[in-house]
Amino acid sequence: MTQATLNALTTRDKGSRNSRRLRAAGSIPGVVYGEGVAPLVVSVDAKEFRTSVSGDQGLNSLITLTADGKSYTVLARELQRHKVRGTVAHIDFQVVDPNKPVIATVPVHMIGDAVEVRHADWEIDQQLFSVELKARPADVPTHVDADISHLTPGATLHVGDLALPAGVEAAGDKNAAVVSTRQGRVALVGGGQDAAAAAPDAAAAPAATPSA
Repeated sequence: MTQATLNALTTRDKGSRNSRRLRAAGSIPGVVYGEGVAPLVVSVDAKEFRTSVSGDQGLNSLITLTADGKSYTVLARELQRHKVRGTVAHIDFQVVDPNKPVIATVPVHMIGDAVEVRHADWEIDQQLFSVELKARPADVPTHVDADISHLTPGATLHVGDLALPAGVEAAGDKNAAVVSTRQGRVALVGGGQDAAAAAPDAAAAPAATPSA
């Protein structure tokens, strides 16, 4: 797994006014934190940061952050964005141990063709588009596939049903629904027509004669 390098400056003043000045100059204010590390206020170049997380791992990319002559292995955690422009306004860098598991959020990609569901005129409804996983930083996958090929009408694919790589486990509720099925409009209309067609027959049927 390729590890990006990012240079950080620690000689910046605190305060919203100074943060705005940094952003205007093309930098992003942030903080470095983690077990055994005193919180460190930093700023990084915006372009360099985008490059460091532009790989397949995205925000789960391991980064070697250098500041004040020291190196930290970090993950870019909470990102605050500008409400209008959507640009990154602040970054929390978490110091991690490459040999210890971390919690990471990865996207869920739906794959396969639910033939039985489709033939029954039912529909597929994706409930979760990302899932939390627990793994060593280098083992965190870029995404998780949700294979719907085996789904049948009325069935649900849960987090615990996902096929995960070796060394990776679900960190959240394994009973959470990832993909569910529901009746489509065609099936609902068809069911309503069948019920309506059966109603006149029921009405036309002679009443049962009470027994003596």
